[in-house]
Amino acid sequence: MPHYTRLSLLTFAIALAATGVAAHASLYVSTMGFAMALAAIFWVWYRVERTLSIHDIVTRRRELFYWSAILCTFALGTAAGDLATEALGLGFTRGALAFGGLIGVAYAAWRVGGNAVLTFWIGYILTRPFGAALGDLLTQARADGGLGMGALWTSALFLSVILMLVGAAQFSVNAGRSSQPAD
Repeated sequence: MPHYTRLSLLTFAIALAATGVAAHASLYVSTMGFAMALAAIFWVWYRVERTLSIHDIVTRRRELFYWSAILCTFALGTAAGDLATEALGLGFTRGALAFGGLIGVAYAAWRVGGNAVLTFWIGYILTRPFGAALGDLLTQARADGGLGMGALWTSALFLSVILMLVGAAQFSVNAGRSSQPAD
């Protein structure tokens, strides 16, 4: 099964599981529990492998650490997003802006010389609650604080944006290759 197919299925399954856990436990408790689990995964991973870099995932053991962290980030992101937008009352718009702003801060920190591994993982973890808040903002009814686009149109919009970004990235890679002199 291709990597992105596995990742998509995994994302869906973990989001459902995290939503189920959050429904039966306090959002505060589930967010803290997933945060502690992720911290433990990172701690063990670093103690064993001496790196958390995604560029150094070259063994089966490192891949298992990586996928464990990914599973936990999905669950943590779902719980943290629900905590921020629902329990803390940020709402969908302010939640999307807050998480998007924090991703921007992580990116800016990396651009000015911040630790690449740390800023990657912070940014990566924040993408889940950002996506959840943005998705809820677009899909939910206006009466519930959303824009009322519905799931179908929101999915079509997200797919279009993803396809454009992948196309732009591929075009950029191909343009870089064609500008290099042939040997």
